[in-house]
Amino acid sequence: MRQVIIIGSGPAGYTAAIYAARANLSPLVVASSVEAGGELMNTTEVENFPGFPEGIQGPDLMAKMQEQAEKFGAEVLYDDVVSLDIDGPVKKVSLGSGASHEADAIVFATGSAPRKIGIEGETRLSGRGVSYCATCDGFFFRERVIAVVGGGDSAMEEATFLTKFASKVYVIHRRDELRASKIMQERAFKNDKIEFVWNSEVVDILGEDAVSGLVLENTVDGTRRELPLDGVFVAIGYDPRTHLVHGKLDLTPEGTIAVEGRSSRTSVPGVFAAGDVIDPTYRQAVTAAGSGTVAALDLEHYLAGLGEAGEPAPHADPIEGLPEVTTV
Repeated sequence: MRQVIIIGSGPAGYTAAIYAARANLSPLVVASSVEAGGELMNTTEVENFPGFPEGIQGPDLMAKMQEQAEKFGAEVLYDDVVSLDIDGPVKKVSLGSGASHEADAIVFATGSAPRKIGIEGETRLSGRGVSYCATCDGFFFRERVIAVVGGGDSAMEEATFLTKFASKVYVIHRRDELRASKIMQERAFKNDKIEFVWNSEVVDILGEDAVSGLVLENTVDGTRRELPLDGVFVAIGYDPRTHLVHGKLDLTPEGTIAVEGRSSRTSVPGVFAAGDVIDPTYRQAVTAAGSGTVAALDLEHYLAGLGEAGEPAPHADPIEGLPEVTTV
């Protein structure tokens, strides 16, 4: 029986672990057996995380976060959560290894995954010219020719943002009209650096150690052609990793976990959520880390209400079947 289990090992999960560990809660962090460290493990240079003016490699940043959490007493377990039982005051986490753990509180910080095209070159060249975040990687494509794949608001926003750096931005869309809102379309159409490639889908990404071009297939007549360029940003959407809590926690229309206001409190007392799994908009490492801080402070408050961590805090979430906490 533990006080807190943190599911997820990205910036949100490890930041929550740092705070919880410093509060002497000895958190267990369930990191994935395959994807430990989150999406930053697939990122090369990170230049926008505070405290690293010279930049830092994504995997190195996550290693430092893990080291900091473990320094204060967090335990990291490389396993996969296969099911959750969160109905009662005691939360049960079942793992792929067959083991199970129980806790008073859970922080759910499983992040989100970018939707992928699903071709071989995309995986091989990820972080080497294939990116899913213009804000993260746009700087590295100064005066380069790049492409954005997608036709929604996110694609238009990324394409417009990337014109600050690139000499030319192709927008590749499989139809002959965009799904984006009118205002986002107008901004993109007015930008001289953006050229639209209609009725086309990417069937291959060329390059050995870095992206050198794309193979496009026309969705109308099936013809193929090569488009030379230096990078490609895939902007066809993100999917929050919420499959474990479908039917267990309330979700938003965007598919993220619903939380109360700016807190991390979910629809189930004792279950908190942080990071990209509650954020359909920003999806940055630093905002995820801040969200992890919120979750850790919220769970400390919750445990205080149970008499499990320090003195009871005011306005602690009530738990059915337990006596009310009176604060003097």
